[in-house]
Amino acid sequence: MPQDHEITILKTITQSTCFMKLNTFLFAILITATLGSCTKDPADTGSGSIDAKVMNNEAYGTDPKQKMDIYLPANRSVTATKVLILVHGGGWTQGDKAEFTPAIMDTLKKRLPDYAIFNINYRLAAFPNNLFPTQEIDVKAAVEFIYGNRSSYLVSDKFVLMGASAGAHLSLLQAYKYRSTVKIKAVVDFFGPTDMVDLYNNPGIISPLAIAALMSGTPATNPTLYQQSSPIQFVDAQNCPTIIIQGGLDPLVNATTQSLALANKLTLFNVANEYVLYPTGGHGDDWSPATFTDAYNKIQAFLATHVQ
Repeated sequence: MPQDHEITILKTITQSTCFMKLNTFLFAILITATLGSCTKDPADTGSGSIDAKVMNNEAYGTDPKQKMDIYLPANRSVTATKVLILVHGGGWTQGDKAEFTPAIMDTLKKRLPDYAIFNINYRLAAFPNNLFPTQEIDVKAAVEFIYGNRSSYLVSDKFVLMGASAGAHLSLLQAYKYRSTVKIKAVVDFFGPTDMVDLYNNPGIISPLAIAALMSGTPATNPTLYQQSSPIQFVDAQNCPTIIIQGGLDPLVNATTQSLALANKLTLFNVANEYVLYPTGGHGDDWSPATFTDAYNKIQAFLATHVQ
């Protein structure tokens, strides 16, 4: 591809700030509003023989972006304490774990007091560096690092992934594609792309040039990577329970060809799933506090049912 085209594509990605990314400030307000009325987190009391612990910017790899913030609850154990891994969005080119603010962490802990929370960063694509599947590789490395250090963290092997947009895509891909080392118990998918070929062919408000830059080609020139990067291609009867949260008017991730298609295929293979559609909702940044309250109520109930 000529160099001027490369520059054009990179600008396209950079200018598409909304692509696969929630408005960080609004997201923080909405999540805090939805969860703030929950009961007090037992870890806040500091009671028991094991105290709650926060560890910021812990490395799971050698690159500066391969860091995570860790929130370990009080009285945790390798038998009872579940693991929630958060994966931020940003179109694989932007975003940071800081999108899940301390206020969000506090409210998540109140919703899910028996979970340890790991909020990860990963290397971002910046043409020509760190193109896909770099982000997939980093999420896999983080999950396996946490899993390998369960005894140090005093957490169990009951892992849940939750992501928004590109982070949801990465979460689904990890859960469905990589099951030999870590078998994920459930995925929370906030409007994540599930079919990269469809995303290229029906990109919404984003130019397909941005997808082609990320994927080092088109579906015609690089079909294997598109197939290997699509969670829907890895659906079978062994997949973990999945809850899919989607806006009906999402201009970036098509509700029908992405999220509903995944739900239908999971159902075909008798995999437990819940498809939650908010018909007038966009890509999350326009959702009301009431919508987020409903979504998190459903997530909390789903995890209580499927992650024992």
